[in-house]
Amino acid sequence: MLNITVPSDGPSQLTFTAFERFDLPTPPSGVDAEVNNDVILKFESEEEAINYAGQLEDLSSELNNKSSIENIAINDIILAIRNDEFVQSYLQNN
Repeated sequence: MLNITVPSDGPSQLTFTAFERFDLPTPPSGVDAEVNNDVILKFESEEEAINYAGQLEDLSSELNNKSSIENIAINDIILAIRNDEFVQSYLQNN
C-alpha cells in the first residue's frame, strides 16, 4: 500500500473537505484525511499512482478555466504524486 499526502499548505490549500467538494475522481484504493485535514491518497502500487496522475492531467486539460481553484488543486495532487520518493524511484527504474 502506498499513501501519498497532499499537503494543505500548497498553492490550492487543498483539504480533504475541499477534495470532496470538488468531486474529483478518487484513487482506486481510496482517499482519507489526516487529523489536520490533509488529503491522503491511497494506492496499491506506484504504477497505480502514476495512472491516477495521468487521469487527473486529462481532467485538467478539459477544464476551461486554468486558474480555477479546482485546476490548481488538481495540479497540487499531481505534484504530490510526482514528488513522492517511491514514485520517483519507480520511474527511474522502469
